[in-house]
Amino acid sequence: MITRLLHTRYRVNDLEKTATFYREILGLKEISRHTSPRGSTLAFFKAPGSEETIELCHYPASGPVVVQPDLTHIAFEVEDLEGFAKAAAAKGYPLSDGPTVTSSGSKIAFIDGPEGYEFELIEKKK
Repeated sequence: MITRLLHTRYRVNDLEKTATFYREILGLKEISRHTSPRGSTLAFFKAPGSEETIELCHYPASGPVVVQPDLTHIAFEVEDLEGFAKAAAAKGYPLSDGPTVTSSGSKIAFIDGPEGYEFELIEKKK
């Protein structure tokens, strides 16, 4: 029986560029990095207030990563969507969609990472 979610893995072509995005744009903390027995480089990231981690995997032997549009996304709660959007855009990562006010009164928007993976940002109604 499953008891909890531990981590989600995304394979990437450029680990350093993606890790920098996770740290400097998303504000996640890199908690570990190591090489797996098969030779892939793994970096784990954690969002403040979350137990689950995100694993970035760089494994060139399996071929290039090609992320198709609207394949998947990770959703993060943000305190101030407008402030987040301004800071990200100043670093070269503008919103790709939104902001949009939902029927519940929350605001949502999307931003694309350097590999094409999409991230949803949600500012809950106060």
